Amino acid sequence: MAKIAIYGGTFDPIHKGHLHVIEQVILQGVADRILLIPAGEPLLRDSHPVASGADRRAMCVQALKDLPNEISKQVEVNPIEILRSGPSYAIDTVDAVAQTYPDDQILMILGTDAYAKIAQWHRSDELQDKVDFIVIDRPEFPGSPTIDIGALDISATRVRAGEQDALSPHVATYIKEHNLYARK
Repeated sequence: MAKIAIYGGTFDPIHKGHLHVIEQVILQGVADRILLIPAGEPLLRDSHPVASGADRRAMCVQALKDLPNEISKQVEVNPIEILRSGPSYAIDTVDAVAQTYPDDQILMILGTDAYAKIAQWHRSDELQDKVDFIVIDRPEFPGSPTIDIGALDISATRVRAGEQDALSPHVATYIKEHNLYARK
């Protein structure tokens, strides 16, 4: 039985902090495979994503090129949520992933900030019965992580505000070429 981890997020944009999580989860043997899933219409966020779903998916694909090959081959960008119309519910994604991997253990990677709101998620009790959570400490939102990865203090909000050194090279190039997050 393989351990399949769902790593969902807005990824607006994906940054070095996200890549660090991916590397550590694989290197520490917490998961055998990671499904990187950009959110479609995230409901528990204060604002909608700035970049389109297609751009956020493309940035995730570009980001994998900046990971070591032995890590990136264990990660797949899955567009299930951005292709779905209407709200994105984690339970629906988990059900779809479980159909694809029926004999495997399904895990979900969350930051301490998202995990603190888990009771507010759609069909939360059912979700909690179906997956095991990998909770990652977020420096700006301390909590009780299940693994210690030495999380990086990076946020997509700061990246959108101009903190470009938090981006991996391929993502930085994509953002520049597509004029994303340009200040007006």
